[in-house]
Amino acid sequence: MRREHGTPRDGWEKIIESQGLPYHRTAHPEGLTRPYWDESTHYVFTLDEVEDLETQVEELHGMCLEAVEHVVSAGRFADFAIPEWAAEEVARSWQRRDPYLYARFDLRYDGTGPAKLLEYNADTPTSLVESSVVQWFWLKDVHPGDDQWNSVHERLIDRWRELALPPGPTHFAWTNMDETGEEAMTLAYLQETAEQAGRHTVAIAMEDIGWDALNRRFVDMEERMIRSAFKLYPWEWMLADAFGRHAVRHSTWIEPLWKALLSNKALLAILWELFPGHPNLLPAYLDGPRELTSYISKPLLGREGASMRIVTPSGTSETPGSYGQEGHVFQAFEALPEFDGQRPVLGAWVVGDEAAGLGIRETTGLITDDTSSFVPHRIE
Repeated sequence: MRREHGTPRDGWEKIIESQGLPYHRTAHPEGLTRPYWDESTHYVFTLDEVEDLETQVEELHGMCLEAVEHVVSAGRFADFAIPEWAAEEVARSWQRRDPYLYARFDLRYDGTGPAKLLEYNADTPTSLVESSVVQWFWLKDVHPGDDQWNSVHERLIDRWRELALPPGPTHFAWTNMDETGEEAMTLAYLQETAEQAGRHTVAIAMEDIGWDALNRRFVDMEERMIRSAFKLYPWEWMLADAFGRHAVRHSTWIEPLWKALLSNKALLAILWELFPGHPNLLPAYLDGPRELTSYISKPLLGREGASMRIVTPSGTSETPGSYGQEGHVFQAFEALPEFDGQRPVLGAWVVGDEAAGLGIRETTGLITDDTSSFVPHRIE
């Protein structure tokens, strides 16, 4: 694994916008000089490294499913801040094996040892368009003789064909709270993969989904029953909404309700409890840092690196945010590796149960947040 530099393509902005990435102009907070999509640099891997990472990712995914089984069997929903009224429905969702599509692991990796799990984005993962589409066309334009860890597009289409969904159209729901356009484009892309798989789809805003109290069903703006829906709307938001008690019992949602356990950072502590010393895990606890002298406190339901606190013998640092009322997990802190002053996080994609590809975000800071840039990669 190494970091290399190159010359961006002429007109790269218009190229990536035509490929579904118009939000590269809005994905960053104002005032940053580095673009969100940065093809002036990229990472290079060997085939052996990628094949080894694929094996590690699929093992981690299997361990996460074992963790869900443990949480459901032991009734440990309070550790995940799941509302008491929803716990039984989470268990039923898992016991039914409600269908699921995709997820993204965030990993610490420097090419010299096993990858370390930082978190599992298993409910509403983004950076999908850039991982699946935009960096693939960058590779074809700039390094046509090389390969890339990227079968995301094909696997998504295959997965849609595999899913046993109710008859009728599948609705694709975004939220009007999306200010950058990232969620809307991610949703449009996933809708396209479903249509390529032969599914009939309908786009809708979450805010436009109605509840038909007489017939006890969700409906769209044309009063059509919503039998199945893909959503880019976290389950913790749905459970807090007025319609949450209906949502857990009606319609087939993708991602399913049991994914609320995998997208919660309490998972990190459960994994360490079930698989202590595993080479892909960092020690993590729910009741405090215990023996850890260097650790990071993460809110169970935090997003974009907000509300985190790093504690080391040399000092403490924090990121702003309002998350954390639901509780924290305390994970051993290992600084992200440094390449030319930048610190990459590997986003390893899982479609169904299979490792499917890689996206890389990097920043100069110790925590990857909304100031990070996406950079492509290739396999020599």
